[in-house]
This record gives sequence, C-alpha cells and structure tokens, in this order.
Amino acid sequence: MSRQAGAAGNGGKGARGAATAEETAADLGKTIQRLRKAYNLSLGELSEQSGVAKSIISQIERNETNPTLSTVVKLSRALDTTVDEVLRGESQSLFIEHQQKSAVPILESQDGLCRLAIAGPLNLIDFFQWYDFHAKPTGVLESSPHPAGTIEHLYVVSGELEVTTGGEARVAKTGEALRYRADVPHKIVNVGGTPAHDVMMLELKQFGAQV
Repeated sequence: MSRQAGAAGNGGKGARGAATAEETAADLGKTIQRLRKAYNLSLGELSEQSGVAKSIISQIERNETNPTLSTVVKLSRALDTTVDEVLRGESQSLFIEHQQKSAVPILESQDGLCRLAIAGPLNLIDFFQWYDFHAKPTGVLESSPHPAGTIEHLYVVSGELEVTTGGEARVAKTGEALRYRADVPHKIVNVGGTPAHDVMMLELKQFGAQV
C-alpha cells in the first residue's frame, strides 16, 4: 500500500477560537483572491502559472468548493507563498488547523486487515509523515521505498509486530520501538494473536537536512 495523503482531518470537539471547516474554506478563497489581485493576475494567468483550471480557481475564490491539498500546493507556489500562510487565511486564531474525525485520511492494506490514519499535517508530508496504525492478527502492511535517506520510527502501543526492511526482520512488542531504513521495500506484519496498535513517524532526508 502506498502511503499518500489526499485529505485532512483531526477528531475532537472544537475549541473556542478554532476555525470551523466552513470558515477555513471561506478564508482560503479570500486569501487566494487577495494574493492573486496583489500580483495583478487574472484568473487565466493564475491558472496558467499554477496548472489549476480557471473554473476551479473561480469556485475556490467564491467558496463553492473545497480544494485538494495538491491544488492548494500548486496555487501557493504560483502565488509565491507557503501552504501554511494560505491555509491560515484571514484568521488570527492561534489554532492553525482543526481537522474533523471524518476528514482524517484512512488508508487500508491490500488484505483489508490494516488501517493507517494519516495523523500528521499534510502540508509537511515532504518533510515528515506521522501515522496511527492498527492491524488485526496476520495483517500485513507492505510499503514501497520512500525517498533515499528516509528513516521510519515505530513505537508499539500494544501487540506484537514484525518489521522487515530489505532482507532483515525484527520483532517489537508492546512498549518497544524500532527505527529502520525505509528507502527500501519494507513491511509490517502483526505476528501476535491479538490486534496491534503502533504509531509511526517517517523522517525524510529533506527533513533531517533542515536547520
């Protein structure tokens, strides 16, 4: 299963001052329009520079659609700003993001026995990735190589997991942690007789290089 993010989310009740999904979308549209006009760009010109369809940009500015992360990234680059700034929009709240439970991306392994929640911020997936992993007995999560230099950090909350990277395999039990190369084919198997739960963080080479 390829671990790729495509949506955002984080469960729990909203805190006072946190923007709702509707407010965030409205702020996003206002921010895109404000930046486009600041650069004196027409919808067509921004479309050409970003690769996002003119009709989609228009819908975003009018708050008629919720763009994908990929679209926000393209528009941010074309407008010479960061994804964080675009998503923060006009809001001055100290809460940067409040993702609802229903919006948290959930990936499933090919055997249907493993579920992987993308818990980390999607705008930083090129630097680090954070996952919450659950596997039923015999469940297998196979992953293709990540970029060169990537290290995966795994902590077993409960259960017993076997991790294989390249040709090497190690078993980790409740309360134990493993760190291993993830720039080669690797897999995680629940070798215990009960459901397993772990948390994982991928440290990409680019992240390690940041100062």
